[in-house]
Amino acid sequence: MKALLVYRHRFPTRLSHWVTVLCVPILVLSGFQIFNAHPALYWGERSDGERAVLAMRAERTPRGTLKGITHVFGRDFDTTGVLGASRDGALGIQDRGFPNWATLPGHQWLAMGRRWHFFFAWAFVLNGLAFAGYAVLGRHLSRDLMPSGPELRAIGRALRDHLLFRFHHGAAADRYNVLQKLAYASIIFVAAPLLVLTGLAMSPRVDAAIPALPAVFGGRQSARTLHFLLTLGLIAFTAVHLFMVLVTGFWNNVRSMILGWYRLSSGGPDEDSSAT
Repeated sequence: MKALLVYRHRFPTRLSHWVTVLCVPILVLSGFQIFNAHPALYWGERSDGERAVLAMRAERTPRGTLKGITHVFGRDFDTTGVLGASRDGALGIQDRGFPNWATLPGHQWLAMGRRWHFFFAWAFVLNGLAFAGYAVLGRHLSRDLMPSGPELRAIGRALRDHLLFRFHHGAAADRYNVLQKLAYASIIFVAAPLLVLTGLAMSPRVDAAIPALPAVFGGRQSARTLHFLLTLGLIAFTAVHLFMVLVTGFWNNVRSMILGWYRLSSGGPDEDSSAT
């Protein structure tokens, strides 16, 4: 079967992608480390232990062991071993929001977690600003990321094809499909800026300089809750993205994001697809 190589990803896109790949896992793990210092979320300006929308805690059982409890909207769930109370090496079961394998550093160290988080947060911001500038000025946004009217009208078919694992091959795979365009544009131009703004709204120094910022999100605690939910959304997007990369041709997709070149098939299913 004949194949054709097309230059699918320009260098600025590839560079921004790999900087993001570096930053996001570190931001998530160090963010969970920071969250563990007070593993509860609230809505409004102040924290109120009686009105937490989410909380992770450890309770001691009659047998003297620790039990992890996750409180979500008034309901308690036993999450021992994962959330609230989990094993920490030779120390045994410890009172922790997220387990040590989900935080950076692994053991409880708030100061170092904050250093990791803030350093890579600025790297994430600068990378995002550079890519946004390129996307607008280099027409990557209008050319590759904005869906057309016909594409939006066919979104139902595209969604059905993806759910049935029917992916386009051949010439149609040299560009993003409508679901990719909507997902990437939403993450780059909506979710990522909101993550940065809610993060800034939690900073006392920023709040003092721009008092209106936390008010936009309903208060500092609301901003913290939204920041947490956006992080979970980013994790979910990343999981789906990696899954699609695997099922639509792992090496072809990775090669195109390293070297820029994407292999198109002349027809029929093979390792190549448009759903990355």
